[in-house]
Amino acid sequence: MTDTSAPHTGQEFDAEALRERALAALLTARERTALLTDSVDDHDLTAQHSPLMSPLVWDLAHIGNQEELWLLRAVGGREAMRPEIDGLYDAFEHSRASRPSLPLLAPAEARTYAADVRGRALDILGGAPLHGGGRPLEQAGFAFGMVAQHEQQHDETMLITHQLRSGPAVLDAPEPPGPTGAVTLPSEVLVPGGPFTMGTSTEPWALDNERPAHRREVAAFHIDTAPVTCGAYQRFIEDGGYTDERWWTSEGWAMVREHDLTAPLFWHRDAGQWLRRHFGVTEPVRADEPVLHVSWYEADAYARWAGRRLPTEPEWEKAARHDPVSGRSLRYPWGDEDPTPERANLGQRHLRPAAAGAYAAGRAPSGAGQLIGDVWEWTSSDFLPYPGFVAFPYREYSEVFFGPGHKVLRGGSFAVDPVACRGTFRNWDLPVRRQIFSGFRTARDA
Repeated sequence: MTDTSAPHTGQEFDAEALRERALAALLTARERTALLTDSVDDHDLTAQHSPLMSPLVWDLAHIGNQEELWLLRAVGGREAMRPEIDGLYDAFEHSRASRPSLPLLAPAEARTYAADVRGRALDILGGAPLHGGGRPLEQAGFAFGMVAQHEQQHDETMLITHQLRSGPAVLDAPEPPGPTGAVTLPSEVLVPGGPFTMGTSTEPWALDNERPAHRREVAAFHIDTAPVTCGAYQRFIEDGGYTDERWWTSEGWAMVREHDLTAPLFWHRDAGQWLRRHFGVTEPVRADEPVLHVSWYEADAYARWAGRRLPTEPEWEKAARHDPVSGRSLRYPWGDEDPTPERANLGQRHLRPAAAGAYAAGRAPSGAGQLIGDVWEWTSSDFLPYPGFVAFPYREYSEVFFGPGHKVLRGGSFAVDPVACRGTFRNWDLPVRRQIFSGFRTARDA
């Protein structure tokens, strides 16, 4: 599966600094994996809590199998440890709904396998060159960064499974910070028209769909300062949003009717109050919190009802990254420095989005906030390759999903680790998906 045709940037990197970064990323991911799998018993690990999701034990062994494929075999050149299980944990060979019927590794065996792979992978990391002129997989420690990102992406998937499972709460986390100066924030900001640099050719662990950097021309537009809140979304519901066909695409309206949708996933009405189930706890819906668990169709319908629209992907990235003073694109909305707890709600540090207006230190030059973390944000754009795209290291990561079937989400959520979240990071999903940690903000032409 390895493709060595990835473009070489010509950059040189500090190998030891990259080694330390890769080690930290791998250890952080494994700590989170352990939290998500050790917090439930073997029955919960092997159960399928929704046909939309894999059993947690499948994700656990899949994480180990991918690490073996890429770090032990592809980078380290080692013999396969368990070649007979490759097919069981190939995400393209078996649908999520069918995975419980497979002869999967039992929980104890899956843990042992993942731990054995990790020990050998760390040995390989200790001796890998990680410089700028090596094999593309090793360049700047890309393979190690890719594997850490892969594990964190599955950790987010497993957190979604935790939200879908029935039974009492097993996870806990402190509340996120409240808004800072939210009352003084305008509801929207103006992003001037003109060109900007989209994507990246220099971020060492950026994935293939983020590359290469290229110029985009974007007309002036207005975009919401913060994601749409539950309170604002309730007004859409109360105004008959789910019963008025005018606001919906034909596919979205068919989804509403087929599934009798009346509110975001996990919401229900009781004694005149909106409640929701949140990781095993039923609680009142928080009006100032970004709305969560809405499909692209619901986000699009709300935007139409509000007389607005979803931003395009280039608009979203320009609002998040473009610095009009220097004329360049930043790594993150706040600058080039890595995320910190003061700048963004990431890494499952909290189990919910922060109130709209939080994280003043993370605002972009445009004035928009919470563009990184809190909720994935639907855009109006289909998932398509950038000009000059090259699949690396395998087609199945991005290329097979390109086309009108998948919509782009940007920005990450509270469930995303910083290693798998950048100003250029692109996520995508089917427009019907609601179980993901998705929200949105709206835009309008200037």
